[in-house]
Order: sequence, then structure tokens, then C-alpha cells
Amino acid sequence: MLRYLFMLLPIAIIILVDVYAYQAFKAATTNKWVHYLYIAISLGIYAVFITALFTDPRTWSGATRSYLTSIFLLVFISKLLISVFLLFDDTLRIGRWAISLFQTPAIPTDGTTTAANYITRSQFISRIGILGAALPFATLLYGMVRNAYNYQIKKVALPIANLPDVFEGLTIVQISDIHSGSFTQQHPVALGVDMINGLNPDLVFFTGDLVNNRADEAEDYIDIFGKIKAKLGVFSITGNHDYGEYVPWETKADEHANFERLKDNHKRMGWRLLMNENHIIERNGHKLAILGVENWSALLRFPKYGKLHQAYEGTQDSAVKLLLSHDPSHWRAEILPKYPDINAVFSGHTHGFQLGINWNGFKWSPAQWMYKEWMGLYEDAGRHLYVNPGYGFLGYPGRVGILPEITHFTLTKA
Repeated sequence: MLRYLFMLLPIAIIILVDVYAYQAFKAATTNKWVHYLYIAISLGIYAVFITALFTDPRTWSGATRSYLTSIFLLVFISKLLISVFLLFDDTLRIGRWAISLFQTPAIPTDGTTTAANYITRSQFISRIGILGAALPFATLLYGMVRNAYNYQIKKVALPIANLPDVFEGLTIVQISDIHSGSFTQQHPVALGVDMINGLNPDLVFFTGDLVNNRADEAEDYIDIFGKIKAKLGVFSITGNHDYGEYVPWETKADEHANFERLKDNHKRMGWRLLMNENHIIERNGHKLAILGVENWSALLRFPKYGKLHQAYEGTQDSAVKLLLSHDPSHWRAEILPKYPDINAVFSGHTHGFQLGINWNGFKWSPAQWMYKEWMGLYEDAGRHLYVNPGYGFLGYPGRVGILPEITHFTLTKA
């Protein structure tokens, strides 16, 4: 019952915005088909809400939830923007009405009471409101249609202090946040894998969130991601979504079995899953350590399963230490103050919010309100963090401004 009450408030707000925005369409055009289309879309959204009341949306497929959520947001945000314009017009109306209470109405001296043919202020503002709402609607729709699988290769020179000559020029490809449960097409995903292999990397790092919630989401893509090749191996870690904690399970045993199945999927793809452990690469007596930890976040709402002290053990004499840690908040909270000899950290998690500006060296996104380090390369006293904005998508099935990324690193001497 409490769950239903909590859903009534947002439904009431949606209905109020809906009714208010509908006035703009009535004022802007007398075309009945436009009115019917508006009503039909609104009824469809209400039908989804009613369905959610009597089922558990967390059990719906990731793609279904992504697209339904996105359609709702596209429509609701557009109506909300239209309502802002109407509110401005209604505020003016109320102001004029209040002033008229203290004025004597002017009587026309020429006997006329009508003006020339023109559209009313309400019609004008309604049409401007609809046009204003159409811009973000079209932008977000474009992000779904064109950018969800628009993989970009970004080349990054990664300076490492005291880098041995034998490791100079070593290449690493990083991908992150695949979220296979959100994919609706296999072909573009496979093309992204071809792009990775085309770089012929020495190492590939995957930094967590293979699935949205359930291990079986990845299983249609095992053959695809299993084709990723690297001379020295593909290494992976878990992210917060990989533990299946965001969906209901009948028993703890079911949840545990799901996680074991996820780990097995990494193995089936030929990826070396680092669960608070490390792997040493040795060349001519020089060692490079790849450390991988389970999810560890400085934010309370995300799990802290990572045990960096455990992953670090045995790497003390390695000249280079590279750490895979899903959540970038780990860097400042634990890595920088406690492990000063870890040269570089590879993270993901933020997705760059899948929305923002990334142009000509300037970057902005709502993600920066939650994370100090949210996308790209960061440096502190010669140590580096790279935050990959992700290979897949979650929630909104698209991207605007922040595109899916395949990062290609080359190790260089600092």
C-alpha cells in the first residue's frame, strides 16, 4: 500500500503537467488530429504507470526499461518546458487582471471593438513553447538513434615515472561499463570489438559493469566480446551493477549463484577477472603489475567489496603498478593517500552522465556535480587516473555530447 501511495504523487504531478501543456496545443492549433495524438501518447504513458503498479519493473528486461524510461522522459520534459512558457503567459494575465481592478476601462471613440487579423498572445507563446520543447526532444531522440553505438577511439599518452625502457611504448586499450542488458543490437557492438582489435593492443582492460543486474544479460554477447584479442591478455574487474543487488532475488543463494555465473562468463570470454588480486608481467628482470579490485566506492550508496591491500600484496618490487578500480572516487579516498607507488588507475562508472559537452578541450556534464573526477585523464603528483565514459549505456538508451569510448593508451616516460 505504501508503495502505491508513493507512486500517486508523481502520477498527480504528471497529470497536472499533462493537462497544462495540453492547453498549449489547443491554443496553437485547431487541428483535431494533433489533439488526438497528444491524448494517445499521454494515455500510453499512463498505461505503463498502471502496469508498473501491478508488476515489479526491476524484473523487466534492461532494454525494455531503458526505452520506456527514455520515452517517458522525452515526453515529460517536453511538456514541462511547454508548461514553463504557459506559466509565463498566465502570470502576465494575472498581473494584467490585478491591475485592471484599479483602472477604468477605456471606451473606443470610433465605435470599433475589434482589432486587425492577428494571432493572440496566447497562440504566439504556445507556439514558441512547443518549438522550444521540440529542440531538447529532437536532441535526445538523435542521441538514441545515432549515438548509442557511435564508438570513438581516443588516444592517450600515459606518462609513467621511472618507466623501464622495456615497457616504453606498451599499448593498452580500456573499455568500461558495457551494460549488456541494455543492448538491443549485436551488429554495432561487434563493430566496436573490430575497432578494438584493429588497434592491436598489448593489453586490454575492462573496468566493470558487464551487465545491468543479471549474469544472463551478457550471454548473447559472449561470442562477440570473446573475440577481443591482446598480446598479453584481457583483464577485467567487477562494477557495482555486476553483483545483482538492484533486483529482487527469492533467496541469497540465488543472488550468489548469479554472481558466480557472471564470473564464469568472464572466463568464457577469455578475460582474466581480477578479484582483489594481481598479475605480474616480467621483461628483462623488470616487472609491471596489473592490480584489480572489486567495486569500492567512497559514496555510501555503492558497495565496498574492494580489498586493495590484498590486490597490492606481492607487487611491492614491481617498477610499474597499474590498477583497475571501477569507481573513480576510490582514487582520492584510498589510493592516493595510502598507495603512493601506484602509477595509474583505470576507472569508469560515471558514463559521463551520457549527456554533456566534450568539444575542443572543453568538457561539461551533470556528472561533475557528483564526481570530482568524472571523465578523462587526471594527475596528482605524477600519478594518474583515467575515467572512461563507457562502452554501453544505462537508463537513457543513447548519448548526447558524451559518446561511447574506446581508449587507447601508450605508456611513455614521465
